[in-house]
Amino acid sequence: MTIAARTSEPAPPPAVVSLHQQQALRRPARVGSIVELVGNTPLVRLGRIDRRTPGVEIWAKCEFANPGGSVKDRAAYRIIADALARGDLRPGIRLIDSTSGNTGIAYSMVGAALGIPITLVMPSNVSNPRKQVTAAFGTELRFSDPMEGSDGAIVEARAIVDADPRRWYYPNQYANDSNWRAHYDGTAREILAQTDGRITHFVTGIGTSGTIMGTSRRLHEHDPGIRCIGLQPDDAMHGLEGLKHIPSSLVPPIYDESVLDDTIWLPTDEGWDMSDRLASDEGLFVGHSSGANVAGALRVAKELHGRGESGLVVTVLCDRGDRYFAPLQWEKHYVW
Repeated sequence: MTIAARTSEPAPPPAVVSLHQQQALRRPARVGSIVELVGNTPLVRLGRIDRRTPGVEIWAKCEFANPGGSVKDRAAYRIIADALARGDLRPGIRLIDSTSGNTGIAYSMVGAALGIPITLVMPSNVSNPRKQVTAAFGTELRFSDPMEGSDGAIVEARAIVDADPRRWYYPNQYANDSNWRAHYDGTAREILAQTDGRITHFVTGIGTSGTIMGTSRRLHEHDPGIRCIGLQPDDAMHGLEGLKHIPSSLVPPIYDESVLDDTIWLPTDEGWDMSDRLASDEGLFVGHSSGANVAGALRVAKELHGRGESGLVVTVLCDRGDRYFAPLQWEKHYVW
C-alpha cells in the first residue's frame, strides 16, 4: 500500500464534551456477574491522529475497556460459555490452553467468576504483569521455551493434554470457532451500530485471527464493499507481542485468508512509535499491538486521502500499555 504525502492543514481538535453531559447520556450498568460486562466497548475518534487526512476518519474500538482489560475477554467468555453449554466443562475437568498473555488473563477472570479451574501454558518470557495477574486469579501456570514463542506454548499444551486427556478440556483458541463467533456476534455488530453503518474499512492485526475473521465476515455480510484488512509483522523476528507473522508460524486453523481484502506488513518500530504517539496525542496508553493497528489504519487513511477519497476506518485498541510494565510485587501484608 502506498503512502500519500501530508499536504493538508491540520483539522481543529475535537469538541470537548463536559463531564455533566457525559453522565446525562449514560445509565450506569448493573449486572449479576462481571462476565456480563464483556463487550459493548466504546468507539473513540482518533481526531489528532487523523487530522492530516481530512475526509477520512479513524475510529478505534476500546477493547481495553473489557473487564479483563483486553479484546481477548470476548473470545475467552464465548469459548467457556459454549463449552459449558455442550457439557465439555464439568466437575473434575480443568480448562487448559496456550496463550501469550491476554487470553490467559481473560480465561483466568472468567474462570474465577464462573468457578472453572484454569491451567495456562505460556512462553516463559511473557511480561511479568501477565504472569502476576493470571496467578492472582488462582490460575495454574506452566511455561514453555521462550525461544519458541506462542507456537512452543501450543506444542507444550498439546503434550500435557495427550499425557492425561481425561483430566483436561483443551479448547485450543487457535482452532475454536467460538473465538471468531464472539466477534461475528459482538464486535462487528457493535461497530456497525456505533458508526451508523458508515464504516468503509476495518483494519486489525492477526494473532489467533479470531478478531479479524469474525468481524470481517459480519461486515462483509452487511456490505461487501467494506474493506477488511489484516495486519502482520513484516519479519518473523518481530517485537509486536500477540501478533503472528503467518509465513513463519503455525497457521491458526480458524484463519482463512480469503476472508480478507488485503494485508498490511508492518515493521515493529512503526507499531511502537504509534503507541507512543497515541499516549502523547490522544491520551490513550495502549500496548504495541494497538499501536500497530492504528499505524495500519493511518496507512489506509493516507492512501484514501491521497486519492481524494473519503472514508471511515475502524481499528482495535487491544489492551492497555501498563500490561507491559513490571509493577511492584503484589504483597499480602503491608507495614503502615
